[in-house]
Amino acid sequence: MRCLVRRVSSATVRVGNEEIGEIGEGLLVYLGVEEGDQSGDVCWLVNKLLGLRLFSDSKGKMNESLSDDGGILLISQFTLLGSLKKGYRPSFNRAAEPAEARRLYEEFLGKLKLEFEGTVSQGAFGEHMQIEAVDDGPVSI
Repeated sequence: MRCLVRRVSSATVRVGNEEIGEIGEGLLVYLGVEEGDQSGDVCWLVNKLLGLRLFSDSKGKMNESLSDDGGILLISQFTLLGSLKKGYRPSFNRAAEPAEARRLYEEFLGKLKLEFEGTVSQGAFGEHMQIEAVDDGPVSI
């Protein structure tokens, strides 16, 4: 599994003209599921995500994790697993098959909702989405 995590002031996701998810301050998380990923990877990555210290403490240092006042917007993105080792067209052969990727994405989403008391929003798995975000920092991990 691979995540791209962006600290944001706000983020929204649309499918067509319909807004399907939004958050205020928090984390915009793009999740790619790799062939061979398992439920144990979901648990490890959710715990890592919720423990990331990407927010400023009273001294202005990035030393705080996401508070329950914040939000998480989860977006499926198999292209995170793209490889450019050969040529110029990315290869996505490391990405999990769609049915397995969807299963693990939904497991990840469920665990996030269980473990995080703030807002958890999501995109639409396998759909073409438009994502708007206001980066805070910027901070991308």
